[in-house]
Amino acid sequence: MGVPISDGIACGPARLVFRDSGEYVPHFTIDTSAVAVEKARLERTLAKAAKDLDAIIATVEKRISRAHANIFLAQQMIILDVSLRQEVERLIEDRLINAESATVKVLEVFESRLLELDDEYLKDRASDIGEVRRRILEVFRGGYEEGEKRRVQAAPQPDGPCIIVAEELLPGEAVSFNPLNTAGFITERGGPASHVAILARGMGIPAVSGVESLFEVVKTGDQLLLNGTTGEVIVNPTRQSLNLCPNLGRLGAVRMKTAPPVVGFPVYANISTAAEADLALEMEAEGIGLYRTEFEFIQADRILSEEEQYERYAGVVDKMAGRPVYLRLADLGGDKAARFLNMPHEENPALGFRGARLLLGRPELLAAQARAIARASCHGPVHVVYPMIVDEQQFQRLRAVFMSSIDGIDAGEIRHGVMFEVPSACIGARSLLQAADFGSIGSNDLVQYLFALDRDNGLVSGEYNPDHAAFWTVVKQIAAAADESGRPLSLCGEIAGRPKFLPKLISHGIRCVSVSPRLIGLARITVRQSAALLSGKERKKV
Repeated sequence: MGVPISDGIACGPARLVFRDSGEYVPHFTIDTSAVAVEKARLERTLAKAAKDLDAIIATVEKRISRAHANIFLAQQMIILDVSLRQEVERLIEDRLINAESATVKVLEVFESRLLELDDEYLKDRASDIGEVRRRILEVFRGGYEEGEKRRVQAAPQPDGPCIIVAEELLPGEAVSFNPLNTAGFITERGGPASHVAILARGMGIPAVSGVESLFEVVKTGDQLLLNGTTGEVIVNPTRQSLNLCPNLGRLGAVRMKTAPPVVGFPVYANISTAAEADLALEMEAEGIGLYRTEFEFIQADRILSEEEQYERYAGVVDKMAGRPVYLRLADLGGDKAARFLNMPHEENPALGFRGARLLLGRPELLAAQARAIARASCHGPVHVVYPMIVDEQQFQRLRAVFMSSIDGIDAGEIRHGVMFEVPSACIGARSLLQAADFGSIGSNDLVQYLFALDRDNGLVSGEYNPDHAAFWTVVKQIAAAADESGRPLSLCGEIAGRPKFLPKLISHGIRCVSVSPRLIGLARITVRQSAALLSGKERKKV
């Protein structure tokens, strides 16, 4: 069991990737007369390392998106940072050491400072420093491309899609694999906010991280079944396990399969970026059930302007051509910390300044997003989802700020709804649904808060299991409140894409789900089978 970092299910043979770090760093002292020579070597090396990234940036922008290319642009900016060059030159002068040694020492200081921070997002950014260090050292040695081939070695690649298994993948390594021959990633290190996680999601490749002692468990040639939505990894799965994924096929990933819609049970798509709307259409999604807009900010590593947000939201609404589009207001904070918000340190961020509280505390952030959404609604109807709501009063306050922010702006049809993920909101579901236009159950956070369980905490993640009487009671109560108020209700958590739980969701009143685009086909097949089973039971009663 690991940490899910990119949605989807995949199956294939393991391709073990070992890194020959190649990071022997020559260290020697120099004469004062050689200081100028070492500085010149440093300048040439930094220039070439930065230039080498131009091709990678262009490739990623073409294959994935401009936002994902920004990951490598950030590395380029580190390499070209004047302060880096000045610090290295100072060490060369003061300690009379060679350029390679001085460069590594400076970058190690930068990296250690990030790793010492009590902020998972910033810790994940330390991988940028590590990759920058490797790139610079390879140029010192005489060529990054040849060095890349030396550093990453693998067993002979199997025919067809395979699962990449590694201790850690750097962004440059992740994009170097052929996406048509890569079914998934499994690593020991790398969090949900890491650049590799973002790239995997952008490439549509399921991924799981945080799997301990990986190379002790997985051997070359093992068949692997991974679920990037739940974090489950099965080595050499039985036929019974594979049958849970009926359209998985012998090799490859569910994400490439779809199935016809089921009458009376719409299956929407969850997306994190505007670019993913294309995959949702390819999988014949009946709408976008959850657009996690905060990931647009996280990918760009900054607050997007109103115009930038509008372009993304309007693009999705245009592509969906009248199908429902549910845009969740930026659910930042908690496990999605963002350094660009300059938020104070919190001892327990999951219970702190996140979601609805953050939006109320940063009204300028909400106002810009509200205006962008209102303008996008002119291209088609939109549903605004309010995250981490605790009660009706908080929802009313947030909606009032939204409405005042769009005063005077031409807008189309906008509906306002509540995300049920905080227990207090679930208890007050009836009054909330009377005030809102719709409801959406976010089962991922609901399970965490209902059972006081951090699913990203390795000490307790094994206990993360929604199949508990209390959870099903809550789902049934919310569904009953939706029926009573006549409000639409959907469920957009990870359990919606799991065949094990879909039949039970249906029996507890859920009639609409939103899943990763790659799981739409699997969800529809499961729903159709469940409907047939229920129909058979009814005939037996007669």
